[in-house]
Amino acid sequence: MISQPNRHCTVELHALPSRIGQVRRIVSAQLRYWHLDSLIEMAALGVTELLTNVHRHAEPDKLCTVEIELLSGRLTVSVHDHDPRLPEVRDADSLATCGRGLAMIAAVSESWGVRPHREGGKVVWFVLPAPAPAMAIAPYPVYATHPARHTDTHERKVSPHAPARSAVAG
Repeated sequence: MISQPNRHCTVELHALPSRIGQVRRIVSAQLRYWHLDSLIEMAALGVTELLTNVHRHAEPDKLCTVEIELLSGRLTVSVHDHDPRLPEVRDADSLATCGRGLAMIAAVSESWGVRPHREGGKVVWFVLPAPAPAMAIAPYPVYATHPARHTDTHERKVSPHAPARSAVAG
């Protein structure tokens, strides 16, 4: 259940192919932690497309920041890079192997856009509507007749929903 009205996660990286996969996994883990599993596929697709654009087009460097924020029932995913040039939605040729990323983001998101960043460069973002908070889940499976018994007194308690942590750096 989403109990906090505002959630935020930021990852800084160099948009290299190996790092893009890491950020996809971080975003997916964070959304699982927030119980937003239904948004993982679209958020991961969108962040992959935005980071691929940074990798292919951004100058003078590939350094960027990915932010995901859950606020008022909306998940906003944004990528800030240092290149001031704005991306354009293109009509890709039917045989083209690239050029469809922003059109895909526009198709799956509630809204998207680009804005200048106060420290230079730009921020490309998209918004996904978050599902309504789920009802509280019973602490034990509904088919259990009694709480699980633990006989090991040294059992380590670990939350299955630990927050994603990242040390991703360029």
